[in-house]
Amino acid sequence: MAGALPHPLQAIVISTMETISYISLFLSLLILFVIKLLFFSEKKKNLPPSPPSLPFLGHLHLLKKPLHLTLARLSDLHGPILRLHFGSRLVLVVSSPSAVDECLTKNDITFANRPRLPSLKPISYNYTSIGGASYGPHWRNLRRITTVELLSTHRLQSLSDIRADEVQATVRQLFRDCRKASSAEGFSKVELKSRLFALFMNVLMRMITGKRYYGEEEGEGGVSEEARRFRGLVEEGASLIGASNLGDFFPVLRWVDYKGVNKRLVTVQKGRDEFMQRLIDEHRSKSKDEGVEKKTMMGVLLSLQKTDPEYYTDQMIKSLGASLLAAGTDTSSDTVEWAMSLLLNNPQTLKKAREEIDACVGKGRLLEEADFSNLPYLQCVITETLRLYPTTPLLLPHESSQECSVGGFHIPHGMMLLVNAYSVHRDPKVWEEPTRFMPERFEGGKGEGKLMIPFGMGRRRCPGEGLAVRVVSLALGALIQCFEWERTGKEEVDMTEGSGLTLPKAIPLEAMYRPHQSMLDTLKKL
Repeated sequence: MAGALPHPLQAIVISTMETISYISLFLSLLILFVIKLLFFSEKKKNLPPSPPSLPFLGHLHLLKKPLHLTLARLSDLHGPILRLHFGSRLVLVVSSPSAVDECLTKNDITFANRPRLPSLKPISYNYTSIGGASYGPHWRNLRRITTVELLSTHRLQSLSDIRADEVQATVRQLFRDCRKASSAEGFSKVELKSRLFALFMNVLMRMITGKRYYGEEEGEGGVSEEARRFRGLVEEGASLIGASNLGDFFPVLRWVDYKGVNKRLVTVQKGRDEFMQRLIDEHRSKSKDEGVEKKTMMGVLLSLQKTDPEYYTDQMIKSLGASLLAAGTDTSSDTVEWAMSLLLNNPQTLKKAREEIDACVGKGRLLEEADFSNLPYLQCVITETLRLYPTTPLLLPHESSQECSVGGFHIPHGMMLLVNAYSVHRDPKVWEEPTRFMPERFEGGKGEGKLMIPFGMGRRRCPGEGLAVRVVSLALGALIQCFEWERTGKEEVDMTEGSGLTLPKAIPLEAMYRPHQSMLDTLKKL
């Protein structure tokens, strides 16, 4: 036959084709076996339920801001224990009290690690900060230093004068501004967010370094340029990390530096690092000049550095200082802003809180931290505010260090855990009228036994909880005691939630206020 292959070559071709066929059949069977194995393995291990996902993206296409609200809606549809894929990363979302308790009590050690998200690397000093370090000897030592040396009850008590001074300074400035700009009715308008941030920044800075950054002496707006820059760095850093950074979930985007995120993170960290190093150098200089260590957190850390300079390095001190500042400013100011917004929308509650302060404190002095035990309703207002608007609606992510079980579902090693505190606090199975602001639900211990996690839970619970409760109570109590408050119009205060690691208001609170007549003499003496 014309064009036919010679017999030996034809045999080789036939043999090759048969080999290819066998290989193809083998590969097809192997692929089917692997698919079957994975399917039955997944079924056998009983992974948590998961919504339909897309190749490569996983469930990222479902996520909208604010993230805690999106995850709450997904949990309503698919259950309180939910498995999601953020690109290449497997994520467990829990949003019921029982599931949270199982994760952070029964499996507390298993979930004590932090996921090494690339966006966290620069601002956590290569995952060595107290917030970014995984569970182990280094983290335990940082935790001990923070709770024993920096934020113990004794140390907080010794620094109570700073908190009182700064709250008085804020009240005094509000009083003066109102007297200058008040209308015929004596009311003046104020935007509270910036005032509250200045208050808490000063409290933290004075406790850490003995230096204030906001005040009349600082120039326009009462804000030092250094403080303005640091706040900008904190805000930009928060916007670049977490679920908003796609590079955390798609390695290829990190290689090309998608939207310049990596470069911006490095710039943010460089600015934060230089800011903290200046504080250390200034503190060292003052200590030498005065021949004595000041009783500040920075002074404590520098004293420890002398005993063990290899461990208590400048980098470690900068990391702790930056963590305290970043964690204690926006969160506290947001809480007071939410509380004031809720009180303005519920004037009877505001009146009740005011009457309690008048009855227990009187009208001849500002309330003090020593008064808190006699102001249970004020504490109920704060607790109810934290229930509705927790400072961190999604707790900082955890990661499983080994396989475990949650709610009867198999949880593999290396799974990132997101705890939706916002959903837990509004669970209709636990809370009557869960979206209603009702501080009375906590009166007389009625809220005991119901899970509240505004400061986290378990080993990674926020060590600054004691400080936050004190300064928030003092600030909110003083605003209620010293001034009458009204909304700027007839409509209720807009309670739309913003996005971020914390839970800011989308629209900063503006309110009308004037000095309370019964407090005029006290305010004039400040």
